[in-house]
Amino acid sequence: MSLNNIQLKDLVVSELYRDNLLASETKRDTSIHTPPAAPAPVTASAPVTASAPAPATVPPAPSGYKFLGNNSRKISIIVHAPGTPFLPDEQLTVLTRMLDACRMNMGDVAIVNHAATPVSIGALKQQLQPAFVLLFGPTPQAIGLPMDFPIFKIQPYDQCTYLTAPSLEDMARPGDESKLLKSKLWVCLKTLFEI
Repeated sequence: MSLNNIQLKDLVVSELYRDNLLASETKRDTSIHTPPAAPAPVTASAPVTASAPAPATVPPAPSGYKFLGNNSRKISIIVHAPGTPFLPDEQLTVLTRMLDACRMNMGDVAIVNHAATPVSIGALKQQLQPAFVLLFGPTPQAIGLPMDFPIFKIQPYDQCTYLTAPSLEDMARPGDESKLLKSKLWVCLKTLFEI
């Protein structure tokens, strides 16, 4: 076996090269954006002796959410995938197929994993300035919206349009139930993005 013929999945490659822009053969942008690190706080302290405890430092506030994609169309996709930075491969496949059907790709969106870092809609709107927010799993109230609305209902609020849907894990499962969920989502996406 030659080392020149090893193929890695897109998600593995994007994790290995998280600070670089990657494009697959279909020209999809799978770059991962990591916000710049906040500078460490400067603290003045008295000289520390061997018996004195070290002064406590306050950890810096988070400077933003890590996200997958380029956010060029200001579409934030909030998922809930514990144990992974963004999404497991099978769920990412479902999502990229949906984006393809909507004539979009990973460069158009920003995927944020609510399980990795809990999302606050105020902070998300400040960082990513979304025109659309798609919730795959988390509820509107879980991200700090002051209202709740049912799944598959397009909801405009505060200069943004929201859509909640079941988790991508539910849609990635084989069977008729996931097909029904995907068809309901497709009806909403056609209306939302005027396809």
